[in-house]
Amino acid sequence: MQLTNKVETQIVHAPVAAGSSDVTDCDVIDMQNFEGCRFIVGFGAITSGAVTGIRVQQATAKTSDTALTSGADLEGSAIVVADTDDSKAVIIDIFKPRERYLQLVIDRATQNAVVDFAIAEKYGARVLPVAKHADIATQELHVSPAEGTA
Repeated sequence: MQLTNKVETQIVHAPVAAGSSDVTDCDVIDMQNFEGCRFIVGFGAITSGAVTGIRVQQATAKTSDTALTSGADLEGSAIVVADTDDSKAVIIDIFKPRERYLQLVIDRATQNAVVDFAIAEKYGARVLPVAKHADIATQELHVSPAEGTA
């Protein structure tokens, strides 16, 4: 099964340098015509004692591309990232959200934590194939490729 034409991948936030302030301006994800969204967040160096994590909020409307209108946390969506999870990723998957818009929030407190990347993958599209999101420069699909020069 090929995923490339069935999943819309989007960068929801650029890398964030070491810091202890929350990242609350991730791109809002419009779930219209999709069943689920998987958020993948990669972390770099996390200083010992840092309180770090991610969570997801939802809303029926957005005020901008990076802000929900009255966003509310999704119950149970908080993931704690250990201060020993340097250079690791965490994944949270929201299936059939009750409201149209989702937004990732990256919590950082007390000590520095680096965010290497934050990506959203929308899946369960009602219309296939899924178009490439503007954030993605190139995507290719190869079926049973022969060995040879890449």
